[in-house]
Amino acid sequence: MAARSVTAGPPSRSQERRGRTLERGGDGLGKARWYRPFALLTDAAGAGVPLGLLLAAGERQLPWLGGLFGAAAWTGIRGLRRRYASRRLGESFGVLATARDWVLLAGAMALALLLTDVYGSTRPTTVFAATLPALLLTATATPVVRLHLNRQRRQARSVRRALVVGESAAVDQVVGRLASRTDHPYVVVGVVPVGLQSPQAGVPLLGRLAAGAEPGDRDADIVLGAVEDCGADVALVLPGLRMTGDRLRRVTWALHGAGLQLAVVPGLTEVAQARVRPTSAAGLTVLQIVAPAQQFGTPFFKSALDKVGSAFGLLLLAPLFAVIALAVRCSSPGPVFHRQTRCGLHGEAFLMWKFRTMVVDAEERLAELTRSGANQNDGLMFKMRRDPRVTRVGGVLRRLSLDELPQLFNVLRGDMSLIGPRPPLPAEVARYDRTALRRLAVRPGMTGLWQVSGRSDLSWDETVALDLFYVDNWSVAADMEILTRTLRAVVDGRGAY
Repeated sequence: MAARSVTAGPPSRSQERRGRTLERGGDGLGKARWYRPFALLTDAAGAGVPLGLLLAAGERQLPWLGGLFGAAAWTGIRGLRRRYASRRLGESFGVLATARDWVLLAGAMALALLLTDVYGSTRPTTVFAATLPALLLTATATPVVRLHLNRQRRQARSVRRALVVGESAAVDQVVGRLASRTDHPYVVVGVVPVGLQSPQAGVPLLGRLAAGAEPGDRDADIVLGAVEDCGADVALVLPGLRMTGDRLRRVTWALHGAGLQLAVVPGLTEVAQARVRPTSAAGLTVLQIVAPAQQFGTPFFKSALDKVGSAFGLLLLAPLFAVIALAVRCSSPGPVFHRQTRCGLHGEAFLMWKFRTMVVDAEERLAELTRSGANQNDGLMFKMRRDPRVTRVGGVLRRLSLDELPQLFNVLRGDMSLIGPRPPLPAEVARYDRTALRRLAVRPGMTGLWQVSGRSDLSWDETVALDLFYVDNWSVAADMEILTRTLRAVVDGRGAY
């Protein structure tokens, strides 16, 4: 390795790769160049233009100066909180993060105007009104970048070429998980197994590390050579009995010396990043996994969001309720609403309300359909793409998810939440195993990961996996992201039947 870093003459392949990495900003993400200018421009316009116009309407002196101050304050706050960093742009919908930044902006501007008294007796409500467009525009623009990045990654763009190093079984597991999803930046271009066993992942094998530690820098040479051969941007190393800390450290030295990146995959699965707390003890790196939603006030905030959101929704949608009720009543005989017993928090039964979308004897006909093998779901739920029990109006309501709006009453009563797992039937719960029973650890929701990820098109195992991920990792930020994605899922309509 030493010879590789000090050789005179033409630059080596590792030095050339280091230069290319630095030219890309050192992260190798390959994201679209317009992300950062777009974010800066929308933030500056959202804060500066409304403030300048408001001051001009109040006949204040130098309103443009106030606008510049607002734009500088908003972009400065978000810049200090690293919202424009390449590794963060497009990686989340950022609704809650934007709200937190906006609180700082409103406070900073109110304090600045109070201390300087530039414009005389400026009311706090004026400051609030002037900064509100910044919140709305940024909260709208951030998901635009996120959705574009997701689309790019589905086409294998804006990705990082990864080399996976580790024992064969772990390599197969990691490569399989990375290949099954596109909501991450990694594309595996090669593997380097530890030991004689070869991975079965179908990815090029670019080297092999001995089962035991090699003398000198042999491990580092093999990994660095593999990285250069496949043009990887990052090496994903999987620790294990054979990939010890000392071997990992030598590989780290080699990769960093060549200007390349290394990431350690610790083997944790379905654990959100916000729950991981890295600490150190006796020279060991310790990853503490905290319980979900441990931030101060998070459960209270979720409950308040449910109450306020459901009450506001019922008031706002009252005319729509009347139109739907009239359509249901006129389209087929029977009641407007359908009440069904579902299981909520800790399995407690409650009556869930929906607009009726089926004929009145739908429950009696279910047994016949089940016996005939009409169920298109591979698990405990009954799902049928063209269910003969669904009325014509009911099909439209299901397509747009309007049949679920009466569940706002359940949310207001505390039986359900706006966001959560799908509310199961008692017959389904009676057949749950211990793993599936964990879905009942939180209140069921009107929408959730299951709805924004495919709804009825999902298999039973996929539905359970999504619900368990939510139960284990729920947070207010995750809820806000799911709410944002729900609108797109409703408009798209896939899996709604």
